Amino acid sequence: MRYNSLSSMLGAIPSKHSITLGGLLLLSSLLSPCGGDVGDFSPCLNYFYQAWPPKGIQGTPICQRYENQYHFATLYSRERRTPWFSAYIYTLPQGKRPKEVWKYEPQLAKSQADGNMVPFPMPPEKVDQNVVESQAVQEDYINSTYTRGHLNPSQHHTNPDDRHATFTLTNVVPQRAGSNDGPWASLEDRVSKNLQAYCLGEAYVVTGVIPYEKDRWLKDQGRVAIPEYLWSAYCCRNYSHNLPKSLINTFPSYAAIGRNDPNSTEEIVPVNPHRKKTVLGYDVRPMPLPTLETYLRQRYATPISIFYEQCSGS
Repeated sequence: MRYNSLSSMLGAIPSKHSITLGGLLLLSSLLSPCGGDVGDFSPCLNYFYQAWPPKGIQGTPICQRYENQYHFATLYSRERRTPWFSAYIYTLPQGKRPKEVWKYEPQLAKSQADGNMVPFPMPPEKVDQNVVESQAVQEDYINSTYTRGHLNPSQHHTNPDDRHATFTLTNVVPQRAGSNDGPWASLEDRVSKNLQAYCLGEAYVVTGVIPYEKDRWLKDQGRVAIPEYLWSAYCCRNYSHNLPKSLINTFPSYAAIGRNDPNSTEEIVPVNPHRKKTVLGYDVRPMPLPTLETYLRQRYATPISIFYEQCSGS
């Protein structure tokens, strides 16, 4: 299937998170260290459950390479200059949040460029115009009313390089502070605690966006698209069966949708009117994986599958 916008919508270096497949990827990367990281998920399929990327959303695959290693995978929209989703393997978080050093993907600007993500130049040095045209840049977010919202959050990783690699603008979307610092942050923390406590094997996470029915743009500039909702789902097939009653329905899979607009209607995610004013209207609704896929199908107008056999396959 070709990954390429809402009209064409919906990842090449070793990973330390797999064994047999990871070994093959390591050999391949050593033989071809400068291969393309944009346009094909083949080199980083180990970040997907059963090496099976989500189906139904079209975009540009990126194998996110930092310091000559892959760290996660992203499906990117060139037209919207934002990701449709990022996929990663959860690991136990350690240490403080890394210093923010924001980076870009050079192969989006020039296909023959080195695949390692590159830090944005410090002012007064200018960003190359090819980079500006091909993806979001720092200037898009500066003096806007949105934060840089990670799809793959740094606090879901152990390794420092894994954490630093999340700070690329190809992994973020415009997210309201009320969501990013409120209910969505609580969701990320809750997922982390549940996976730490009860997931006994690999936990595959995919986090993405639901666009507005009519696109809205950062600073009304027609460059960087704003999502109406964020969604996240995980798949952990090997888990403790000694689950508390409250978590029975959170394994082997779990999903949620979060509001990114306090004025959106409440059909998908209802609003709790008793929340603090700073987070009012940014609720997150947990749900079974099939329910999430139903909402995605309705908005994307095409069937969407996030995990192989809905995380039920062996």
